[in-house]
Amino acid sequence: LRKITPPSSLFLNQTLQKEIQGHQPRIDEIQRRGQTQSQVDGERQSALEERLVELGELWDQLKAETDKRHDRLIEANRAQQFYADAAEAEAWMGEQELHMMSEEKAKDEQIALVMVKKHQTLEQALEDYAQTIHQLANSSRLMVTSEHPESERITLRQAQVDKLYAGLKDLAEERRGRLQERLRLTQLKREVDDLEQWIAEREVVAGSHELGQDYEHVTMLRDKFREFARDTSTIGQERVDGVNELADDLIESGHPENASVAEWKDGLNEAWADLLELIDTRTQMLAASYELHRFHQDAMEVLGRVKEKKEGLPSDLGRDLNTVQHLHRQHNTFENDIQALSGQVNQVQDDAARLQKAYAGEKADDINRSENAVSIAWEALLKAGQARRLLLLDTVEKFRFFNMVRDLMLWMDGVNLQIDAHDSPRDVSSAGLVIANHQDIKSEIETRADSFTACVDLGKSLINNNHYASDEIREKLAQLQEKRERINRNWQDKMDHLQIGMHPYHVL
Repeated sequence: LRKITPPSSLFLNQTLQKEIQGHQPRIDEIQRRGQTQSQVDGERQSALEERLVELGELWDQLKAETDKRHDRLIEANRAQQFYADAAEAEAWMGEQELHMMSEEKAKDEQIALVMVKKHQTLEQALEDYAQTIHQLANSSRLMVTSEHPESERITLRQAQVDKLYAGLKDLAEERRGRLQERLRLTQLKREVDDLEQWIAEREVVAGSHELGQDYEHVTMLRDKFREFARDTSTIGQERVDGVNELADDLIESGHPENASVAEWKDGLNEAWADLLELIDTRTQMLAASYELHRFHQDAMEVLGRVKEKKEGLPSDLGRDLNTVQHLHRQHNTFENDIQALSGQVNQVQDDAARLQKAYAGEKADDINRSENAVSIAWEALLKAGQARRLLLLDTVEKFRFFNMVRDLMLWMDGVNLQIDAHDSPRDVSSAGLVIANHQDIKSEIETRADSFTACVDLGKSLINNNHYASDEIREKLAQLQEKRERINRNWQDKMDHLQIGMHPYHVL
């Protein structure tokens, strides 16, 4: 506390006290001389003693009055010092009150934070000022305890100071609350603005209409967007929940800007919902594009496999029955292998039928072209496989027929050798034996009749079925028939010759 200068009356009284103290030796001298003189002149002793007593009483009274005046002036100075200190404290607190009652509102978080820190400094100064208030209270209590003449006024003034200080602390607490509310509000606004900006940036990606140029491209886009959607959902939902929690806390605490907070919250949640809808829409669009490109990719791959299988069909039909039978077994394996492709072809056809319901225009035409290309190639493969299978079967039958013809031709060659080998008989007994042997050849020829019939029937059947080797078969049949007729003629000619040769022996 600032010490005030003592008033002039106190200085005058102190001067008077010093002056009185300066007269003390003179009073003491008068008293000493008076006592000495009374011993010398006894006649005037009584009057002198009275005067000395009166002088002493007046002197004591003067010093007592001076001391009392000094005490009164000291008390008055203490009171004035208290009043001055109280006035100074009131003035300081009045200045602080002006700061505390300031209604300035921070426009952003940074300014709000600066204001909170400044207020913390003010509150610390206010806390530190408690020592001054405590000193004033001690001073007033001492004066009241010592029954100062102005105790009542001092008590009232101290009560006024205490009330002002308590009110100032209440104001400081209220202002701290307002500043904290404003800081929380600006923090929320900053969080909302940052999150809305983040959502807006994500909306640019989620709102893209790029759906890929081909299967590889759309696969890359789909995979990247899946990661984007997963990160956005995880990070965004956590941030939105955090902001909603802050907003709810402000609303529940009765924040004066509840309407603005609710509006910010609603706007943020609406933007978040729009972003999630955009993500879901683009996810579906990419899924549809992926499915469409995958269909074309699958169709192209299946088409390639079908064409590869068709191009892999051999044209060799074999040079003999064993070779063609081996080729036929290989073709059976080939047909079993291509049956595995049927599932893939059916899948392409099923996918095309389903996708054509979802698309129109050029995309539907593309789907139809891809499916048609696969179906046409598949039908061509099946027809080619069936044609080769029938061709191999016909070739098997051809070689089986040729083998039958060859066997019969070889057999007839042997029979011709047997017919030609029979010499003319030299006597009756040998003639009979020769004819009997020749008859056995006839029996053997007749036994082969069924083989000839089967061979001829097979050849005719192949010709009637428009066998690709019909001309060659006809030629073989003609050769077989010609040779068969020739062997029959040879046998008959030989028999006639043998019978004619027996007549001389019968005549003898």
